[in-house]
Amino acid sequence: MKEEIRMQLNNPGELEKLYRSNKGPFKREFGVLYPEVKGNALADFWNERLNYESDDINWGTTRELVLVILASLVAGFIAKIPVIFGVDEEFFYPRNIGFIFLPILAAYFAWKNKVDAKMLFVIFGVMLLSLFYINLLPASTTSDTLLLACIHLPLLLWALVGAAFAGNNLRDYTKRLDYLRYNGDLIVMTTLILISGGIMTGLTIGLFSLIGFQIEDLYFGYVGIFGLAAAPIVGTYLTHTNPQLVYKVSPVIAKIFSPLVLVMLVIYLVAIFYAGKNPYNDREFLIIFNLLLIGVMAIIFFSVAENAKSTGSTTATWILFLLAAVTILVNGIALSAIVFRIAEWGITPNRLAVLGSNMLMLLNLLLISFSLFRSLTSKSDVASIGRAIAVFLPVYTIWAIIVVFLFPLFFSFN
Repeated sequence: MKEEIRMQLNNPGELEKLYRSNKGPFKREFGVLYPEVKGNALADFWNERLNYESDDINWGTTRELVLVILASLVAGFIAKIPVIFGVDEEFFYPRNIGFIFLPILAAYFAWKNKVDAKMLFVIFGVMLLSLFYINLLPASTTSDTLLLACIHLPLLLWALVGAAFAGNNLRDYTKRLDYLRYNGDLIVMTTLILISGGIMTGLTIGLFSLIGFQIEDLYFGYVGIFGLAAAPIVGTYLTHTNPQLVYKVSPVIAKIFSPLVLVMLVIYLVAIFYAGKNPYNDREFLIIFNLLLIGVMAIIFFSVAENAKSTGSTTATWILFLLAAVTILVNGIALSAIVFRIAEWGITPNRLAVLGSNMLMLLNLLLISFSLFRSLTSKSDVASIGRAIAVFLPVYTIWAIIVVFLFPLFFSFN
């Protein structure tokens, strides 16, 4: 996006098209580019336009609003399929939770970015194949491969949404970073929507109970589930039509939580030593340890994506470098524990899945740490840090495909 803006800097019509196609990334990348082109009349105009603080909320066109409302209703209908068609909820939701809203988001981005027919065929072809495949797997309450496929399938769908987000520029690493930033913005916006919805729910149920109507089951069964299904769709629409709503919030969250997570991790590792906890023999503790690792990796991804969009400060880069280094230590402990368990008790689907995931995260962390170190020693620019994450995202997608489609066959659906 940055280079596209630079190329069209003297072409007002093309700049307007770029802005309308993706307002959030345009504003971010223009902010990075502006110090270099300050003094250009058109650039100065766009700087004033993009940074003008307005209290008005842009609700988009009537057509867009109608499409968002219809998409939200479709998501709610999908979420209600077990009730409408009498499908077993324990069968439906683990397998299909990602299909409630992720294909709709993919369709939204494909429409906004005018994705070409070949890319559309691949994205929705894989989604359709995944839908049939996951629902045709044998029903079982003890199958580890089924559980792993259900856990990894949303990751695959998330990657396909990212392909629609990138549009026809799938190889552009800046688009991948924009997608990570969008996810951060979406988390913030969706959380605000859910908090507001929770307050409204409490007030509504409370008011009706005062006049003798107990509407909890009816409310949660329809309004609640439709609201939950619609929240990420509405959140996406709001972040794209009003990027200023969370434009300054997400970087602040990244800057606050990076040092806090670093301190927490160091204290936690010390506490593990004093508590005598052993991830090598304690399976539940190892599971929690890996969940912690995934959470910290998400923080690193989000923080690096935010840091890479600007020149960045040395302090922020140091914090990210130290956080990555400590996370490598955590990953090393988790990886050695799973290798120990495989050596002692053999390979199982769960152990192999955790081993593969930990190895990928370790490689990615080493790459990120190397890029951060080079940035600190002025041997590379901040953009290289973002590339360290962006180039590795397809590897996670390939791993998700392996776990979803090959693990059940390889382990005979056990």
